[in-house]
Amino acid sequence: MKNTIVILLVSFISLTSCSKKNNDNNNGLMRVVFDPGHLQFISTSLNPKNKTMSALYGNEKALESLSKASNTPDAGSLMKLVTWRYHDNPQYIGGTITGELVSIETIQTDTTGNVSYEIQNTAVKSTSFNKEERIHYFMSYLPVSRP
Repeated sequence: MKNTIVILLVSFISLTSCSKKNNDNNNGLMRVVFDPGHLQFISTSLNPKNKTMSALYGNEKALESLSKASNTPDAGSLMKLVTWRYHDNPQYIGGTITGELVSIETIQTDTTGNVSYEIQNTAVKSTSFNKEERIHYFMSYLPVSRP
C-alpha cells in the first residue's frame, strides 16, 4: 500500500510538472544570426557596461597578423567585428544570448598595405569612430587557441 501511494504521488508530480505551456514570446526581442561566409572565427569579447558582446571574424591573413601581435594588419587581411546587445536567455536562468545587432565593423588591407575601415548597421548614430583607434582595437585581439 505504501509503495502504491509513492508511485501515484511521483506519477502525479511528473505529469503535472510537464503541463505548463510556455507563453513567452521573447518580450519583443529578436535574435540575429550573422553569417561570416568564408571568414573564420578568431576571438570574442564582452562589454558588461554596455551589455554587448562581439565576435571577431577574419581570413587567414588576419589570423596571421593577430598571431604575431603586429600593430597593423598584413596585406590582404580582412576582419569583421560583429557586435550584438545581449539579454537574458528566457529558457535558462543565468544565461545570456545575442539579440539586437549593433554594428558590423570591417577592416580590410589591400595588397599595397592601405587599410580601410567601414562600419555598418550602427545603432549608435551619435558616436564617431576614430579609424586609427578602431584599427588598434582590432589588432589588440588575441586569437583563441583551439586544442
